Amino acid sequence: MGGNSLGRHFRITTWGESHGKALGVVIDGCPPRMDLSAEDIQTELNRRRPGQGKGSSPRKEKDRVEILSGIFEGKTTGTPISLLVWNEDVDSRPYEALKDVFRPGHADFTYQAKYGIRDHRGGGRASARETVGRVAAGAVAKKILEEKKIKVMAYTVELGGVRAEKMDYPEIEKNDLFCPDKDAAKKMEGKIQEAKLQGDTLGGIVEILVRGCPAGLGEPVFDKLEADLAKGLMSIGAIRGVEVGAGFGVARMRGSQCNDPLGPEGFEKNDAGGILGGISNGADILLRVAVKPIPSIGLEQRTVNHAMRPVTIKIQGRHDVSAIPRINPVCEAMVAIVLADHLLMQKSLSRG
Repeated sequence: MGGNSLGRHFRITTWGESHGKALGVVIDGCPPRMDLSAEDIQTELNRRRPGQGKGSSPRKEKDRVEILSGIFEGKTTGTPISLLVWNEDVDSRPYEALKDVFRPGHADFTYQAKYGIRDHRGGGRASARETVGRVAAGAVAKKILEEKKIKVMAYTVELGGVRAEKMDYPEIEKNDLFCPDKDAAKKMEGKIQEAKLQGDTLGGIVEILVRGCPAGLGEPVFDKLEADLAKGLMSIGAIRGVEVGAGFGVARMRGSQCNDPLGPEGFEKNDAGGILGGISNGADILLRVAVKPIPSIGLEQRTVNHAMRPVTIKIQGRHDVSAIPRINPVCEAMVAIVLADHLLMQKSLSRG
């Protein structure tokens, strides 16, 4: 199957490479008669577009989406939706020196081992640019969720060792790092500038909050809601870990501390993160992801070439200092896609 598709009732297939002619996504299973415009999708793509913010890649891409199918007179038709984004600011020259070298922290070695061939230009299919298709599909998924008043938002709670101490949600869209703590955001920007001057990169933590999700979404045993959410998030290249609710904190709790008391008005706390037994319980869904540092750094690194001979390299080209904040809308998109899939799955079950 190639691992390029996700979902059952709401199914997406992304395609394209970092330095190819274009990227995009095909969405199958979107309900008909839903209002959808290119601007709905463009709004989300603009949030992950490169060339914005102090730590972002200087690559300038407009990322203008074209709707090729599945929309008629501003409404979805129920047929596959095909979305396309052209690559316009491609410069493959810095990668020519790396075509026979395996870059540390990248998928070069594993792609070569799997396929016996790889596109070395900008990482090819393994590039974070592939997420253009995910975000476009996520915009469509969000329209489905909006009809049920379900809202997904991702924000930065840690970057370069600086943690957000406040949760001022209106502040998220007011700074370049999507951080709910204005003071922490300024400190994070300082860490970005410091790492940039040193030719290095930074990792961090993104939290994803889902409000308005009804109880009952998720399939018992192997298709638990948190399992599918974790798969969707872990499929993002820079993500190295996922927590639900209290996450790894439960290892240090007793059952009396971990269990969420349930009263007439709902759950009195939410260490479960809005999911019990693999099924949403009506409380807010709370997830966190660990984002690794961008592996393309300007410092000298040891590696090997295709002949397995030792070499040292310094990576040139245009790269982000951190995957945050451009990864935040990607996290939102993956959560929205999984929730839309489960929402349609539950709707199908209810009809039965």
